[in-house]
Amino acid sequence: MSAGAAVPRPTPAALVLARRPHPSTDALAATLAAALLGAKTWSKTEMIDAGAHVLGARRRWLGPLATEILSSYPRAPTDSPRELAAHIIDCAAFSNAIEAATSRGVPNIIAHYPLTPPLTPPQARAVTSALPRLDTLGDLAAFLTLTPGELDWFADTGQWNRTARPGALHHYRHEWRVRPGRTPRLLEVPGTRLRALQRTLLHDLLGLIPTHGAAHGFVPGRSAVTGAARHTGTAAVISLDLTTFFASVTGSAIYGTLRRAGYPESVAHSITGLCTHAVPPRVIAAMPPGGDPAERAALRRALAAPHLPQGAPSSPVLGNLALRRLDARLAGWADAAAATYTRYADDLAFSGGTDLRRRADAFVRGVTRIALAEGHTVNPHKTRVRPASVRQSVTGIVVNEHPNISRVDADRLKAILHNCELHGPAGQNRAGHADFRAHLLGRISWVEQLNPERGARLRASFGRIRW
Repeated sequence: MSAGAAVPRPTPAALVLARRPHPSTDALAATLAAALLGAKTWSKTEMIDAGAHVLGARRRWLGPLATEILSSYPRAPTDSPRELAAHIIDCAAFSNAIEAATSRGVPNIIAHYPLTPPLTPPQARAVTSALPRLDTLGDLAAFLTLTPGELDWFADTGQWNRTARPGALHHYRHEWRVRPGRTPRLLEVPGTRLRALQRTLLHDLLGLIPTHGAAHGFVPGRSAVTGAARHTGTAAVISLDLTTFFASVTGSAIYGTLRRAGYPESVAHSITGLCTHAVPPRVIAAMPPGGDPAERAALRRALAAPHLPQGAPSSPVLGNLALRRLDARLAGWADAAAATYTRYADDLAFSGGTDLRRRADAFVRGVTRIALAEGHTVNPHKTRVRPASVRQSVTGIVVNEHPNISRVDADRLKAILHNCELHGPAGQNRAGHADFRAHLLGRISWVEQLNPERGARLRASFGRIRW
């Protein structure tokens, strides 16, 4: 090029490519975490070298940062890069470096990104032998018969569905259910494919994780009857109810449950995304009237964050698993009072002798405090303390002497069957059940579990109905 020739101006694309981006604190910490976990050995020297490669220079604060990390993690948290990144942000050496760079106006630059995330070595995992081994997202995708892209789409860890426009691509369908005098309930019904994935996780993974012995709902071999049977013939029965049960079980609680089961961070994060949901603002804004203002506000906050959707097949079992710590604490509280504790979904039941009856108010206050500490609220309007002199019931089952159906419910069903026999079933389906015959058979089967003799008489009456 001659001396007088004009220097060509760089194109806009070249200017963009020549920029050195200023990463956010979170991005820098995440990149450092990936680099440190990819180091040859988990040692201070190798960690400093890995950090220097990321930053493009050997910064003075890398040594103190490595020392802080090693004091908290003597062994590499190979399956927890996000946890390590969060720890790096909390380290004094890192925060001081960020503050110093900001004050000088010369932010830290990421010169090199780790090419691949470190793989989880099998020996770092401690999954229960009954559970499927899923060390990577690729394993999870293969387990669910999905491509990696489809797994990312259905897990929706970025909550894209929450802000997307209404359309067929949304994973959930929402239905508000009005309850007179009470806060409305939102049904969150997953789409066909997502529901199938949740059922696979339920049957082949989640259902294999042990639950607490106090949980009697949605557990094989246990039921409302087995739970109620634990409270028969006692001086006092105390019943409490947790408000907005499914919405109160957060995504972080589900993630923690999966991590405790031994699954690596990335797998637990994706399974959490598959089984939780954050409701779009437009759906929350359409909440129909009804209920206490404080309860409505609490429900809005819970629905806006990732939570267990009421309508997903995986939610009941995950609710049991997420409440294992609450169950353990309440069981301990009951043991201290010589009482018995069971839980069926959101229904808490306690029973005991005369000491529990005399101190019922103090006992209920303790239960309320424990539930609040675990992120749940007890509905004060549904708290009941029943001595032996009145009808004691647990989840609708009378438990004064033995598990039994209430006389009112039995007589009501008997009257319906009698009217069906005399006048035909069409005029008795006042609730509009799609399959009234199956509905009646289900109610008779429920009576048979509690009172076989009465159930046999009701079934005989059902047999005389002309359908």
